[in-house]
Amino acid sequence: MTEIETKTADAPTGTARSWWILAVICLAQLMDVLDVTIVNIALPSAQRDLGFSVGDRQWIVTAYSLAFGSLLLLSGRVSDLVGRRVMFLAGLAAFGGASALGGAAPNFAVLVTARAVQGAAAAMLAPAALSLLSTTFTQAKERATAFAVFGGISGSGAAIGMLLGGVLTEYLNWRYTLFVNVAISAVALAGAVTLIPRQLQAGPRPSLDLPGALLVCAGLLGLVYGFANVESHPWSAPSTWGVLAGGALLLAAFAWWQTRTTHPLLPLRVILDRTRGGSDLAIFTGGIGLFGAFLFLNYYMQGILRYSPVMAGLAFLPMVATLVIAGGVCTTQLYPRIGAKIPVAAGMLIAAGATAWLTRISPHSSYAASILGPLLAFGIGIGATIAPAMNAGTNGVQPRDAGIASATVNTAQQVGGSIGTALLNSLAASALARYLIGRNAASQIVQADAAIHSYTVAFWSSSAIFVIGAVTCGLILPAGKPEPADPDSVT
Repeated sequence: MTEIETKTADAPTGTARSWWILAVICLAQLMDVLDVTIVNIALPSAQRDLGFSVGDRQWIVTAYSLAFGSLLLLSGRVSDLVGRRVMFLAGLAAFGGASALGGAAPNFAVLVTARAVQGAAAAMLAPAALSLLSTTFTQAKERATAFAVFGGISGSGAAIGMLLGGVLTEYLNWRYTLFVNVAISAVALAGAVTLIPRQLQAGPRPSLDLPGALLVCAGLLGLVYGFANVESHPWSAPSTWGVLAGGALLLAAFAWWQTRTTHPLLPLRVILDRTRGGSDLAIFTGGIGLFGAFLFLNYYMQGILRYSPVMAGLAFLPMVATLVIAGGVCTTQLYPRIGAKIPVAAGMLIAAGATAWLTRISPHSSYAASILGPLLAFGIGIGATIAPAMNAGTNGVQPRDAGIASATVNTAQQVGGSIGTALLNSLAASALARYLIGRNAASQIVQADAAIHSYTVAFWSSSAIFVIGAVTCGLILPAGKPEPADPDSVT
């Protein structure tokens, strides 16, 4: 038999081995998520060292997000084909190798190539990690605890990435923001080989929908590239709206094809379920607000308050703490009793209030008076949203769909983050330009006021997005205690 799937090969839920598997999975997820932001702070140092232009700088970030976002669904289905363990090990090895290449990059082209391979490896890891988590923990209590920890890592990884990136860049060298992943991947790989059992084919091998794979990869590539392109090109540029329109059309063609093909890449049963569909929407909306809030609060602290990269990273730590605590409480205590509807909707409303609270910042605001409170509230809101939604979004999935369901959750977060960053950045840039009309743009005071005005516009927009998400997800997600998982559906 080939190494694919079996119910009996998984580690028994609640054993010491299963919790060590959770540690390995969370380590891989942390590496995936923190790499979205860990390199950002190191970009100026890398630019001086390798001599690339400011215009080229965005490709260090974009190459990762393009490969990651566009390949997630394909990787999720391939994970169902070749086995979650195989995909997980391959992703760890590829991520470590690409990180070593990027850290040693002698020029810009090699660095961009390494970042693209990192993104492809992250796309292999993310759905495999989430489906391994779903299949390792099948009992409600242990599953809730595992998803609380995993959701905390997923929600706080961006903040941890900024802190770690600042420390490594300030005290060592920008190359260590990449080299650190070599060590992380090596530890995770050793743990995965030792702890995660082999999975043997127990039924017929599923088929790969190649036309669907090509359509969705091209569509997601267009969507992510289009939104990433907004930072350097206006919405009116054909390279922006044309690519976005092309991506949307390809995704529409993909959705149509999934209703016609015998072996769909993304079976509609996965996303048309109210619980899973609403959970994916919650994670998508949370991704928009989460990455947008990180971006502009980081700009404010470093640009206006003159925090160092390390200080800015440390400033986010209280939010990480409340995020982990709220995610744990909502997933282990509330979700098993009342389902995802109330925690997710309430979490988004709390996040909306937190981002609205941030609009009170000024050039002379103190951290304790104006930033700490909103950060603590924001962590509670995001923790209450993401962790229960990830649990609900992968619960009760048939074995043949475990990888693709997990990939859908990750795609929602990644695409949401790309859209949020581009949309809020565009709104902030427009607000900045309007504010400077008729004012002395050369004045540093005016420039600071204009920047803060642009940040508050972004925070108000983020707050509105969270409110809309709360209402929409509240209407879609079913009320009441979740249905007990069928053991055959998650192993």
